[in-house]
Amino acid sequence: MPRRRPFSARAGRPVASAVLALATGAALLATAAPAGAAAPPKYPAGNVGKALENFFNSPGRVAGANDWNCRPSREHPTPVVLVHATFVNQGANWAVLSPMLANAGYCVYAFNYGMAPISADRIGGLGDIGVSASVMSAFVDKVLARTGARRVDVVGHSQGGLMPGYYIKRLGGAAKVRRFVALSPSNHGTTMLGLVNLGKQLNLLGFANDTLKAVGAPALVQQEEGSAFQKTMFAGGDTVPGPSYTVIQTKNDLVVTPYTNAFLKGPDVTNILIQKQCPQDYVGHVGMFNDGPVLQNVLNALGPAERRFRPVCTGYGLPV
Repeated sequence: MPRRRPFSARAGRPVASAVLALATGAALLATAAPAGAAAPPKYPAGNVGKALENFFNSPGRVAGANDWNCRPSREHPTPVVLVHATFVNQGANWAVLSPMLANAGYCVYAFNYGMAPISADRIGGLGDIGVSASVMSAFVDKVLARTGARRVDVVGHSQGGLMPGYYIKRLGGAAKVRRFVALSPSNHGTTMLGLVNLGKQLNLLGFANDTLKAVGAPALVQQEEGSAFQKTMFAGGDTVPGPSYTVIQTKNDLVVTPYTNAFLKGPDVTNILIQKQCPQDYVGHVGMFNDGPVLQNVLNALGPAERRFRPVCTGYGLPV
């Protein structure tokens, strides 16, 4: 991938305590490990500051991801593909989870999609969702070819929890995805706190949608509740046979509204409301990427997928 010029204005189940330390960026390594101690993690733990830094300076790279020489291990035989949210990129969205998974022994991969002329190579997830799903399809095929694996696991955030569903349902991805874990996905669209419905009542929604399409951001229109894309996407049901689906959502989501629109129905679906596990967790839609309980649930969903799993309630993410 060509190097981009940075902006001038400068982001078995693991032991719970270790998971949280990585998830919140609290595991600060000593300068030298004592004799006989376990080797330090290969990648430094990420945090919010690293995510912000990556957004500007490393939009196409994130620590722990895209080592094309990685070979899946017996403990973690399935590569993990990370799919970012709208308005961000892989460097920002996965600054915490990517190094965590790589340090745990996973082969991790991430890509950018949905870039538009207004994106400045940093603001992703704007383009047509079907086209983005085609980009994902080619990327997954590359991961499978390079690793020799039969299937991948997918972890996505927001639109990254919706778009792979299109790939799975419409582009043959069901045979290539083992587990699909979605964080606050925009599955059944959003009312944007009622703005979509207000726009309809004032006869302004059509103009707003035409403007978004004109500037190269049709994905914003497609994620509106009741959009033509939504109706096509979920015709015939929310899921298809093959992958297992896990949705992790917060009741404090102010982007996907109502928050229940994130959830799926189907025979192999696990819907998790994070406040049922940790009532005091104030995490919002954006903060899912660095929330301790959320990331513990991700690791459990990837394996061993214990149905009665309960995270340690600490290390909460951003409240936005």
